Amino acid sequence: MLGSLVSYSKILEIVGDILRVEVPAGSSENEAAPRFNDLAVVENRNGTFSLAQVIALKQDSVSLQVFRGTKGVATDSAVRFLGHPMEATYSSNILGRVFRGTGEPIDGGPSLAEDPKVPIGGPSVNPMCRILASKMIRTNVPMIDVFNCLVESQKIPIFSVSGEPFNAFLARIGIQADADVVVFGGLGLIFDDYYSFRKTFEDAGVFSRTVMFVNLASDPIVERLLIPDMALAVAERFAVEEGKRVLVLLTDMTSFADALKEISIAMDQVPANRGYPGDLYSQLARRYEKAADYAKGGSVTLLTVTTMPGDDITHPVPDNTGYITEGQFYLHDGVIDPFGSLSRLKQNVIGKITREDHNQIMNTCIRLYSGARDAEQKQAMAFELSDYDQRLIKFGGLFKDRFMDINVDICLEDALDLAWKTLAECFQAGELLMKQELIDKYFPGPPAPAMTSPQVPAVGGSS
Repeated sequence: MLGSLVSYSKILEIVGDILRVEVPAGSSENEAAPRFNDLAVVENRNGTFSLAQVIALKQDSVSLQVFRGTKGVATDSAVRFLGHPMEATYSSNILGRVFRGTGEPIDGGPSLAEDPKVPIGGPSVNPMCRILASKMIRTNVPMIDVFNCLVESQKIPIFSVSGEPFNAFLARIGIQADADVVVFGGLGLIFDDYYSFRKTFEDAGVFSRTVMFVNLASDPIVERLLIPDMALAVAERFAVEEGKRVLVLLTDMTSFADALKEISIAMDQVPANRGYPGDLYSQLARRYEKAADYAKGGSVTLLTVTTMPGDDITHPVPDNTGYITEGQFYLHDGVIDPFGSLSRLKQNVIGKITREDHNQIMNTCIRLYSGARDAEQKQAMAFELSDYDQRLIKFGGLFKDRFMDINVDICLEDALDLAWKTLAECFQAGELLMKQELIDKYFPGPPAPAMTSPQVPAVGGSS
């Protein structure tokens, strides 16, 4: 390979996991100039090798981030540039396998050294090759399927805070979503979380259609930056070359942003908001924009977890993410909040490829649940409650138990029928303010009574 025989041994400095080596311009006519994101091999004094990536070019020096860390790397080490960027293994053999941030298998399975490789971190697909998102990904989670549909090619995060069951929720979506391939990327996971994801996929019988890229908390932080690119490169290939409907799950993008911050500090870059690099938005957008529905192929749908430190929605990571993505699922107190969550693409599928009553059920349930919240506040302040307020509170309790609990597993049509049943248990048909033809068709029980004006007694007289 070009450049594999030429090495550079003048190490200028080592800061954290960043190594800077002198590379004189035009030092060899047969040597290809190092390029941004190219790989390099660092040969240590004891004969061991470390893989590194070019992250900065400046006059006669090149900065590299060493994936396994710079422990044991001395200033008399030698650097050889490989002339190509990081690559991920792509073939049907990677299904059911687990890889680390450098692309090496870590599950003890057979070697994949002879399988084809694909470069990572390429540009987003040409918009002319995309089609409008119009197909739904069913998850059997009613707070998603009924109220904020997940649409193919959508890029959407789960906003949450530490301590919430967002990883367990993400794993449930991975095993229940009607996708052909699931590509999972774990960033800075503790071993218990990694094992939980893997066991969940295996126990559900979906591991054979799953590919896992995992960076543990004990792994070098620089490998964390490669996990999203690895996962998305593989997902694109499955979608474009095999026409698969691919769901990419990434957790946690705040760990990815923190890794960016640590690298930028080591390189003495000027920090921006709260110490994060100035290109945080661009770095996040490069990954999120990989989601696409291909005109000649399948689709890539991207669902991520973004934790908000201190439950602060103005934190730079969720704040920038909100400008890039097409909505968010807001997970707090163990439930998906119907008011903080939003899917901007749901109108492309609701009532078009779903049942005719979907839109009316969604709007009516949210309106009545909002009324239930108001009635609960009145009750907490010791105000007198009307009969209608009591029924609103009853509906709010049933709605939380039957729909908002993230452990509920029910298909869309059954969820719509359950919504009609819940409404019928609390309200008269005429109180729903819904289309009469839908009430006649779906409302359980007798037809809606005619609406009458309330009788108000005359002042000072008999009624």
